[in-house]
Amino acid sequence: MSPPLVKSKESGTARVLGSGTSGIAELLIFHPVDTVAKRLMSNKAKVSLSTLSPIIFREHATASIGGKFFSLFPGLGYAAGYKVAQRVYKFGGQPYFNDLINLHYKDQFTNAFGDRKGKLMMQATAGSLTGIGEVVLLPLDVLKIKRQVNPEAFRGRGIFRIIAEENTALYRGWGWTMARNAPGSFALFGASAVTKDYALGVTDYSKATWTQNFIASIAGAVTSITVAAPLDVVKTRIQNANFENKVNGFVVVKDLIKNEGISAFFKGLTPKIIVVGPKLVFSYTLAQSLIPLFGKYV
Repeated sequence: MSPPLVKSKESGTARVLGSGTSGIAELLIFHPVDTVAKRLMSNKAKVSLSTLSPIIFREHATASIGGKFFSLFPGLGYAAGYKVAQRVYKFGGQPYFNDLINLHYKDQFTNAFGDRKGKLMMQATAGSLTGIGEVVLLPLDVLKIKRQVNPEAFRGRGIFRIIAEENTALYRGWGWTMARNAPGSFALFGASAVTKDYALGVTDYSKATWTQNFIASIAGAVTSITVAAPLDVVKTRIQNANFENKVNGFVVVKDLIKNEGISAFFKGLTPKIIVVGPKLVFSYTLAQSLIPLFGKYV
């Protein structure tokens, strides 16, 4: 018989409120940044100063500053559903995986890595499992990306018609998504935990200050983005194609190497770290700070 689950320091409500709030705040501030990164990753031509504006703003390249800015908000509805659900699941769900690993496999991790490193490995493994399970939200991510980089794929269809007609096509690229999320989330939560423990001397992560969470989030975000970059490019190329085009991930990899070179796997990495990195740092810091705060009251 399994032992009773140890009561968590934060309630489920606190985890949902903290992570959900971070997702909403991130969406409102960083959705345009995400659009720019996705369009750069999807672009197959050489980028120069003269082509940068058409790549980013497309048909709105010659519009006013306001017109250009608002053109970076395509698929906001899909993005809202995806981003809030993703952050609630990822930042609110990882502690549950960690609780389960602590309950059932703590001795194995401690024996394999020692007490201190075992704790860090459990945090990272919980993050990896959370990242793999994130694939259930893939349809919302697919719709968001297509709105950002290939709106012609919708052809005037609404979301319910798309779901009815496309069905499993909305899960295209699920294997590559899981392959990207597993090491990416492992690196995010693992690097954050290592930074708190070794660099900042924090042993009880729920008591970390906002500044400590911020520093740890930077380490986690940069490591995660870099580790996941190659598979993220492949995933994006698969997802931004028209619905009827069944793009094979291995074909994408072969074409990338043949036509664009190995460096193509890191397309968009610099802008992602510069502008998407802060998005992840922002939401992760906010979630880590808000969850214990809400935990005091709910």
